[in-house]
Amino acid sequence: MPETYITRSSAIAARMLAGEMMVMNSMDSTFFTLNEVATAIWQAADGRTPLREIVRSQVCEQFDIDADQAQTDAEQFVSELSQHGILLVSDQPIPTTRAPEAR
Repeated sequence: MPETYITRSSAIAARMLAGEMMVMNSMDSTFFTLNEVATAIWQAADGRTPLREIVRSQVCEQFDIDADQAQTDAEQFVSELSQHGILLVSDQPIPTTRAPEAR
């Protein structure tokens, strides 16, 4: 099974507000409020770390979640945000173009 690599799009605005990550696609104004688990994935989306490793080291380590369920949920989350152009997905590491940091 090939690895999945993810990174944040440069066409987004993201801010941490009251403990929740707010993400908006500036192209179509699609807006998402991410929960703690989604925020952990979002913050680890560096284009170099495989999604499976992000789930293992960030999600399963920080939250008491079954690894298989966490992987399934993460894939669904990534799929949804990639359909809106918020996350970029590849089966190879993605060169970094310095994604915007959350403030």
